[in-house]
Amino acid sequence: MSAHLCRVLELLVRSPCCPTLRSGTCLRRPVLAPAYPSGVPVLHRRASTLDSLSSGPGRPATQQARAERGSPSSALAHRNLSAVAVQGQCRPLSQYDCLDLGEVEENVRRAPSCKKYRHFVVDPDLAQLVVQHIGPDLRNDKSIIFECNPGPGVLTRMLLNAGAQRVVALEGERSFLPDLQELEGRLDGQLEVVHCDFFRLDPLGCGKVKAPVMFTDKLFGDLGISEAKWTDDVPVKVVGIMPQRNTRGTLLKMVYALFERLSVYRYGRVELNVFMSEREYLKLVSQPGDMKHYISFSVLWQMACEIDLLHKEPWTSFVTSSKRKPPASKGVLCNDHMCLVRLRPRRHLFSGGLTPTNASTLLMMVKQCLAKRKVRLMDRLNLWSPDSGAKLLAQMGMLEDIFTGHVYPEEYLQLFQLMDKSQEFTQSWLYEEVLENSKREGWA
Repeated sequence: MSAHLCRVLELLVRSPCCPTLRSGTCLRRPVLAPAYPSGVPVLHRRASTLDSLSSGPGRPATQQARAERGSPSSALAHRNLSAVAVQGQCRPLSQYDCLDLGEVEENVRRAPSCKKYRHFVVDPDLAQLVVQHIGPDLRNDKSIIFECNPGPGVLTRMLLNAGAQRVVALEGERSFLPDLQELEGRLDGQLEVVHCDFFRLDPLGCGKVKAPVMFTDKLFGDLGISEAKWTDDVPVKVVGIMPQRNTRGTLLKMVYALFERLSVYRYGRVELNVFMSEREYLKLVSQPGDMKHYISFSVLWQMACEIDLLHKEPWTSFVTSSKRKPPASKGVLCNDHMCLVRLRPRRHLFSGGLTPTNASTLLMMVKQCLAKRKVRLMDRLNLWSPDSGAKLLAQMGMLEDIFTGHVYPEEYLQLFQLMDKSQEFTQSWLYEEVLENSKREGWA
């Protein structure tokens, strides 16, 4: 009987603080709020991701799921402005702070304000996926992140929410600057906004330029970034979407600068994490034997960098600044997606005899060899130095009838290193051609 009275008294004491009692252990269990890694909600993974992230359930397909994802009452509801966003306060973001990504509809509406044809990331799911690929632990990543043309700033805020220590937003369109600068003013150094177009850095000539065009020395100097050794860790990670006009020309200019340690590569192994068309990616990674698409552009990038396909995303997932339709798939190569590609310069690229000084010779050699892919490599070598081709191919262990379009990038590099050490090629026609072309403004 006494035990029964004690039980009744215990229930009477508990009832004011726990109205609904489902078990006798209600008061002993602490009530925990939902926890999210890095302070943000866990988002659905996309089925089109090509690495470990592809194991997720995929992108929600129903209209209801799309509505929830774009509504502030669902995922974005968790991104309320924290104390860091209160007017007048400036302090570093902590792991509990979370910047609001804004309304999806509003970000879509702002995209047409851009005068040039551009693509924008406004989907929080896509922004989250990009951030996961840039670095699994941005809080401990010492690399500076350059975000190219952030536009509405959805990816910018996602990077900051994930713990990025320093983000430099390089925006070339003036209409997007006020909002980005307002966000910069609320933070304490994690974000820097610069009126600059990364893909238009270092124009030909040496005269005065006007923003958003800029020279690398001024950009890096103003940001306080100094030169690093090539074998050091990656100092800067570039994130963005390649311009759709003249993508090939932009990438060629950048790979030439990489080999000669010019422009941004003067400051170390700058890593690119960029969206490009599926067609350009397939050309970038084309293999020997593909006589149509295996060109010098492909060989030089594969020789210089570790190339990783991180994700494929349909064109329709991006918002554009015009009503132009996505490019159609023409010819053999598919072009239904934008590809997120990582181009990380090889740490030991310059450790085997290649230097920024003699790199121009390598560039010219590769360009001339692959101008015609169905020409015997030995004939090309003999053209530069008579009767030297057979000897070089024997040293390489290659057949004398091999075509230039069947030689791998690493074999071209090894061949160049042998030629560079050979006395027979020091006065060859190839070297004279390099000297002649180097005088032509913009040959590279």
